[in-house]
Amino acid sequence: MKTSQAFFRRPGRLPLRGVAAALCAAGLSAAHGYTVDITPGAQALFLQVGAGTMTGGNFNNGGTPGNNTTVNTASVTVPSGQIGSGAAQNMTTDNTVTASAWDGRAFCTSPATTGQVYVGGFYRRPGNGSGGSDATLSVSTPAALINASGATLAFNNIAWTSSGNGDATPSLPSGAFTGGAQTLLTVTRNTWFESCLAFRYLNTALVPAGTFTGRATFTLSAP
Repeated sequence: MKTSQAFFRRPGRLPLRGVAAALCAAGLSAAHGYTVDITPGAQALFLQVGAGTMTGGNFNNGGTPGNNTTVNTASVTVPSGQIGSGAAQNMTTDNTVTASAWDGRAFCTSPATTGQVYVGGFYRRPGNGSGGSDATLSVSTPAALINASGATLAFNNIAWTSSGNGDATPSLPSGAFTGGAQTLLTVTRNTWFESCLAFRYLNTALVPAGTFTGRATFTLSAP
């Protein structure tokens, strides 16, 4: 992600697929965030959730961020005998990103085994003085996931743990979806942030068989 000469906003999208009946919920690994100062410049925003595009290197050595329309999924299948038991189920993902877009190091653990989804980006503005407004990372979900028969499953049954290799304190806190809009992080001007989110299905609801789907939309915005 490199300095952009224009302000832009790109939401990242992560649809979450939950399956009831003969299914399970898959989970992610714990996460610890990473925040670093960047050089002030023309106002710009960049957000990557899962798959992303960076050309010409990593952001810290001149890479340029671009749009990527890929929508990654996280899913789980709960065994029929465990539905609603309260035994949380780790989710899996089709995301394959493990490297930091900041410097290319292995920041997330293999998504194939941990289900981690990379989330990173930056907020840039001219100057470093006080008084500048901050950016906000938020996520929005519908109240519930829904199956083909119209049955619903509250979105707050999905939670995540935030982590990152080599980081002891997450920049993006661990939490759970609330079914609606929620603020995840205040991003200080001229900083880069990143975390790896491992999702899990809390499995506290008795629901009928079927595949329940819904989408979580992540947005980085600034005044």
